[in-house]
Amino acid sequence: MTDQDKDTPTGDDTTDFGFSRVKRDQKVNMVRGVFDSVAARYDLMNDLMSAGIHRLWKRFTIELSAVRPGQVVVDIAGGTGDIAERFSRIVGPDGQVVLADINAAMLGVGRDRLIDRGALGNIDLVQCDAQALPFPDNSVDCITIAFGLRNVTDKDAALRSMERVLKPGGRLLVLEFSKPTNPLLEQAYDTYSFRILPFMGRVVANDADSYRYLAESIRKHPDQDTLLGMMEDAGFVDCQYHNMTGGIVAVHRGIKA
Repeated sequence: MTDQDKDTPTGDDTTDFGFSRVKRDQKVNMVRGVFDSVAARYDLMNDLMSAGIHRLWKRFTIELSAVRPGQVVVDIAGGTGDIAERFSRIVGPDGQVVLADINAAMLGVGRDRLIDRGALGNIDLVQCDAQALPFPDNSVDCITIAFGLRNVTDKDAALRSMERVLKPGGRLLVLEFSKPTNPLLEQAYDTYSFRILPFMGRVVANDADSYRYLAESIRKHPDQDTLLGMMEDAGFVDCQYHNMTGGIVAVHRGIKA
């Protein structure tokens, strides 16, 4: 993937929305519309789409974060709160977890879920844009963003914002769909993504278009090495990534110098 594939300005004011080009200032509302539509069935669809494997991907990401009791963690695009809930148990009563999402509907589902589980004690909910995080410089021990970076209009700005708020030595974990490493797997994955996934979205969530956008947004997201370079450009050091499920998903980790 070349630099032109990165979701950065290309001489005009448009950007990718799946396979379409839209005005940059329109994308956030269009993405919000997607998640407003799917919020109520989001967890169910995640389980169905991945056959439950997304839970293992997230568990590995949490283990890789090396978060300890008493630390401050921000989970961006945290949606329904499954990752935040796990972190809340790790950091304990002396720590803090922020469940951050730009989408109010997703935060509402996450809040209700956490209340039902009695897990809101050390978790704060914040509606915010990843491109301009409302947290002080050098204030956070760890940031995670799972399956959310591809929806951000300016990914470079978001990565710089994350680097700014992390403490020196703080860690960023980006869990995201990526590029399969095997051509046969990639072909099968394409068939699944563009034929089966929208059908599942129509049947389960009554929304084929949002899940068609999901498949398209994955294909437009930077591949493993390109994202690694973007993290380094944002100031992170010791950057590395781990492929999972044949590269269908990858988790990138970077450290703030």
